[in-house]
Amino acid sequence: MKLQKLQLLSKNILKKERIKKLFLSFLLYPTFLLSDAHIFVYHRFGDSRYPTTDTSIKELKKEFEYFKNNGYKVIKLDTLVDALKNHQKIDDKWVILTIDDNFKSFYQNGLKIFKQYHYPFSLFIYVKATEDKYPDYTSWKELKEISKYGNLEFHSYSHPHMTYKSDKYLKNDFKKGLELIKKKLGITPKYFAYPYGEYDKRVQNIAKKFGFEAIINQNIGAVNKYSNIYDLDRNALVGKSNLKRDLNYKKLNIDIIAPKEYPKNGILKKIMAKLYNNSVKSAGYYLSGYGWNKLKVKHGLIDEKIDKKLIKKRSRIVINVKNAIETKLLIKDKYGTK
Repeated sequence: MKLQKLQLLSKNILKKERIKKLFLSFLLYPTFLLSDAHIFVYHRFGDSRYPTTDTSIKELKKEFEYFKNNGYKVIKLDTLVDALKNHQKIDDKWVILTIDDNFKSFYQNGLKIFKQYHYPFSLFIYVKATEDKYPDYTSWKELKEISKYGNLEFHSYSHPHMTYKSDKYLKNDFKKGLELIKKKLGITPKYFAYPYGEYDKRVQNIAKKFGFEAIINQNIGAVNKYSNIYDLDRNALVGKSNLKRDLNYKKLNIDIIAPKEYPKNGILKKIMAKLYNNSVKSAGYYLSGYGWNKLKVKHGLIDEKIDKKLIKKRSRIVINVKNAIETKLLIKDKYGTK
């Protein structure tokens, strides 16, 4: 009888240990218990003149059907930002749709599809194009009509390469653009998206001074509770996109220590980073012009000598661990990081 009790006790202890180990393994997995929403950006709709920025109406409907048939919920950008600010749960099935540059093709071709599916959206306005009546862009009257169905946000006044503009130029650009939107539409944009997806710390700090609740980039990735509300990742959907792949991306929870900015001599010396997950043993990194390479990870730390000359003025470093990714954008800044 005593032997049976000891055997039973031993089995219970082993069972508890297995459960404990299983639980710990889940905790150590990079993306476990973290949900990732996905922000997407469109530009033109049904405008075959510009294939690099165009989404055909057939492809748009296909993507919207995929969301509908696979349990995805297309939500307002407001909903995601509120959840991040209030430390609320982020849902894996959340999708946020944005449109940059207020091309006329959205008003003429794309809007009716959004209305058909009742999908909310945020349209980021290139103000000068509307104010100066560029023929390929929506008018103020058309923007008022669009505002009945989605949110209108800010994409700059003059759509410049911002890292090549002085502090004074950028501040004037923000001020002029925001004042015109307020005057013409009676709204104050809550969100900002970088023209060309180009920015650095200096540009970001100037943008933040204008009181935006969130700022979005154009880096491949996802958004979870650790995301920087002033640097939200956003995937571009153009041509025949790989939507299933993009929806499977997770946000890698990592602090990139180096590089902080585009190196003055143009040579990337090393990559240093700290992963939130100390159990990761290896990772991969992509560098513009060089493709993918391996990274060693020790106790959650990456300290890899690179010594590669950056080929492009706009270079991306993408770090990947089991489909969880983080992007560091390196762009030459004429005025330096301040």
